[in-house]
Amino acid sequence: MAKRELTPEEKARNGRNIALALGLIAFVVIVFITTIVRLGGNVVQRTF
Repeated sequence: MAKRELTPEEKARNGRNIALALGLIAFVVIVFITTIVRLGGNVVQRTF
């Protein structure tokens, strides 16, 4: 299957999509790390 050349608009859209995905991943990682740090050792000591 032959690949067609992307237009400048499509290249720009792909770049924005990648930047948005990386930003979203970074946000999720920051929230996860912040949650783990704030909970600290309390998770291990918790009894059910």
